[in-house]
Amino acid sequence: MSATVKADAKKYDLVVIGSGPAGEKGAAQAAYFGKRVALVERQPHLGGAAANTGTLPSKTLRETSLYLSGFRQRGLYGIEANLRERASVRDFLRREQTVAETERARVARNLEAHRIDLYRGRARFLDPHRVEVTGGDGSHVLAGEFLLIATGSSPHRPGEFPFGSKGVFDSDTILGIEAIPASMAVAGGGVIGCEYACMFAALGIRVTLIEARDRLLSFLDDEIATALTERMAALGIEFRMPDAVERVDPVAAGYRIVLASQAVVEVETILVASGRSGNTGDLDLAAAGLQGGKRDLLEVDDRYRTRVPHIYAAGDVIGFPALASTSMEQARLAMCDAFHLVYKSALAPILPYGIYTIPEVSAAGETEAGAKDKGLDVVVGRAAFRSNARGQIIGDEHGVLKLVFRRDDMRLAGTHIIGEQASELIHIGLTAMLAGQGADLFIQTCYNYPTLSETYKYATYDAMGRRQRRES
Repeated sequence: MSATVKADAKKYDLVVIGSGPAGEKGAAQAAYFGKRVALVERQPHLGGAAANTGTLPSKTLRETSLYLSGFRQRGLYGIEANLRERASVRDFLRREQTVAETERARVARNLEAHRIDLYRGRARFLDPHRVEVTGGDGSHVLAGEFLLIATGSSPHRPGEFPFGSKGVFDSDTILGIEAIPASMAVAGGGVIGCEYACMFAALGIRVTLIEARDRLLSFLDDEIATALTERMAALGIEFRMPDAVERVDPVAAGYRIVLASQAVVEVETILVASGRSGNTGDLDLAAAGLQGGKRDLLEVDDRYRTRVPHIYAAGDVIGFPALASTSMEQARLAMCDAFHLVYKSALAPILPYGIYTIPEVSAAGETEAGAKDKGLDVVVGRAAFRSNARGQIIGDEHGVLKLVFRRDDMRLAGTHIIGEQASELIHIGLTAMLAGQGADLFIQTCYNYPTLSETYKYATYDAMGRRQRRES
C-alpha cells in the first residue's frame, strides 16, 4: 500500500469505478435503494466518453455540421452554403462544448441527489474488495462489498499511423482539431468511422473512407447498408474497400497513405477509427483475481459478473454492443443482481441500434437475411419517405422504413430505417416487437398526419399485399 494512503479503508456497499453511463446509472440504482455508494473518476470531467468524447459530442457535431453547411436546405429551398466561407472551427465546436458542459453538470447533480460519495483520482485494486484511489488530495482506500467496473474504452491506435503528429486524430482527439481541412482520410468503416465521414463530408471536406471489409456495417440489413453506402457516396465520400492502410508517410501537404492494394491516397488529415480497447490497464486487475481479455476487455456472465462473483462490469469495458443505452441497462441489472433488488431481472431481448450518419440509420430485431438464415418464413413491407406527406415537407427523398414480418401470423420480427429521425422512429417498431405485436397493431392505430410515423401503416399494407401474392 502506498505510504500516502490514509490508514483506514472507507467501507461501502458498492464502489463504482467510472462515471460514464454505466457507472453513473449503476451507482444511482444502488443508492436509490438505500445502499452506501462511492464512485471514482480519474478524468477531470464527469460523464465518461458519452459526455466528453463520444456519444453526445459526435451527435452534436453532426447537427452542427448539418446546420452550418445548410445541408438540410440544399435543394429544398435552393440554398447552397459552404462552411469554410463563413464559419470557423470555433463555430463548429461551440455547441458541442455547451452540450458536454450541460451533461457533466447533470451527472454531478444526479450523484449529489443520490448522496453518492465522489472520489477524484486513479483507482487500482489492492485485493478483491479494496481499491486505492490516488488523486490531488492524496490517497484513499475504499472497501466495497460489491464493486462495479465501468471504466469504458479508448480508441485503438494501430502502429502504422503516426499518432502525435498534427494531422492524425482518433475519435477522442478529433475534438481538438484546429482548422477545417480540405481533405481527410477516415480509416475504418465501422459506426464511428461512418458517422464522422458523413459529418465532415457534409461540411464540404473531401473524405476518403478506407475499410478492410467489402461492405459497411455488416450487422445492418443488406438493403439498408446498400442504401447508406449510396447516400454516403452522394455526399462525395470516396470508398476504398476492401482495402487497408499499409504505410503512412508525411508530406508537405499532409499525408501520403499507401494501401494494401498499392493505391495511394493523399490527404491533409487522417481520422483513425479502428475500434476501441477497454480501459483496464491501470486497474491492477491481477490483485483482484481478474485479467483483461482481447483488447483489454472484461468477460462477464449474463448477470454482468466477472470471474470474481462480487465484482461486476458493464458498458464499453465489456465490449459489444458498447452503446450508452445498453451500458445503462447493463449496470442497472448488475446492481439489481448484486443487491437482490426486485426491480429488473433481464435486459430487454431486443435492443435498438442508432447510427448517426447522414442520413440516420436505426434498426431493431431480425434482418431479412438473418431471419431467413434462421429458417423463419418472412414477408417484407416497405414505405418510402418521398411518398409520405411529412417526408415531402422535409425533403427526405431517400428515406425508407422496412418491416420484416413473420408470414404466418404477421408478428413483427424486424424494423429497419434509413432517413430523417430514424433513431426516434425505431421505437415504434421496437415496442411492437417487445409486446409481440405486428400488422394488426399498425393497421388499427391512428397516426398523426402528416408524420413519418405513418409509414408504419403503409409499410404494413405493402407487406400484406406481398403476403397475398406470396412475394418476399
